[in-house]
Amino acid sequence: MIRPTVARIDLDALKSNYRRIVAYLAAEAGDRTPGVIAVVKANAYGHGAGQVALALEEAGADLVACADIEEGHALREAGVGAEILVFGALSVSDLDGLFDCRLTPTISTPGAARAVQAAAKRYNQRLRYHLKIDTGMNRLGFRFDNVRRSLPELLASPNLELAAIYTHFATADDPASPLFNEQRLRFERALVDVEDVDRGARRNGGEDVVPGGSANSAVERFVLAPGGSSRPERSPYIHAANSAAMLRDSRVWYDRVRPGLLLYGIVPPPLASTLSLTPIMTLTSRIVAVKGVRTGEGVGYGVKFSAEIPTTIAIVPAGYADGLDLRLAGRGSVLIRGRRAPIVGSVCMDMLIADVTGLDVSPGDEVVIIGSQGDDRIDVREMAAQIGTIPYEILCRIGSRIERLYR
Repeated sequence: MIRPTVARIDLDALKSNYRRIVAYLAAEAGDRTPGVIAVVKANAYGHGAGQVALALEEAGADLVACADIEEGHALREAGVGAEILVFGALSVSDLDGLFDCRLTPTISTPGAARAVQAAAKRYNQRLRYHLKIDTGMNRLGFRFDNVRRSLPELLASPNLELAAIYTHFATADDPASPLFNEQRLRFERALVDVEDVDRGARRNGGEDVVPGGSANSAVERFVLAPGGSSRPERSPYIHAANSAAMLRDSRVWYDRVRPGLLLYGIVPPPLASTLSLTPIMTLTSRIVAVKGVRTGEGVGYGVKFSAEIPTTIAIVPAGYADGLDLRLAGRGSVLIRGRRAPIVGSVCMDMLIADVTGLDVSPGDEVVIIGSQGDDRIDVREMAAQIGTIPYEILCRIGSRIERLYR
């Protein structure tokens, strides 16, 4: 049995979005085209991580990224065979999952470095990892201005192999912020320091290295011309650009980019793009009751809406337990019979109320909460703007009791 409120996920549109991103990168960068890390964390932004990751594999993705070991385990259980990068912190996690599920960890703190090294030694394995540099987000990562002191122990770890280096932009979606470019410059300076520390670690470990390396040689190794490089033999490789950064500045494409929201067909606001992408989720329900409200009568908890004229309302079985925000009442609308019907009263746990005055509606009629109906469309960017939040939150909050139907 399926509840009336369902989310339909178009996997063909997802694969098309992925391929269009790849084609866009190739058209802009030519022979220095970066690869793609497909971000499927947070249940693929509410779309269903297993099904989404498998579809992305079919489209050509060879590396997907999730938030933690538990998400990585779920991806392997779903049958995902691509490399899986874990973005999140590891120091308090059960690290056995890294080995049981063949996951690639991010190491972003000295404590995590020691814990992962100890686990890799216990498993008698050499584990590839991504190194995160904090260039101004001040969340996870080794500080950009302290890597010469904080990295020697990690880079000398006998059971760990540096596969990639990355950072995370705090203001990529804010064109007015100067921090974005400052983070880029900090990252590229930090790459020079990482190269010097790595050279020292390899020398101390007995490997043959070219003596007397310079900052220029380190930049040549790590930081190439705008557009990055797709050379698979280069290791460690570099990545920094999420969806917003990818659209904003090709100088931060480096070796791979990390689209998330773009995969799901949404351009991060307030940015615009010439990329032709299709939103892959449609959220719909059905009217379960239609009734009249007399002039002066109120509707819903708190009686936040009072009818100024005789009003017809429709009851829709979708509420905040399904992830719909309380602030949609009085701000947002739904589509019924191709027309916008304002959400009135209050968004309840299991229901919302739409003003359908003047519309010929009946129980059973389809209600579009996110998506198209007739000639109109309500998209996630619009809904987010109505309530003062971001599209990411709208998608990730769509509740687990809503059935996802895939095609």
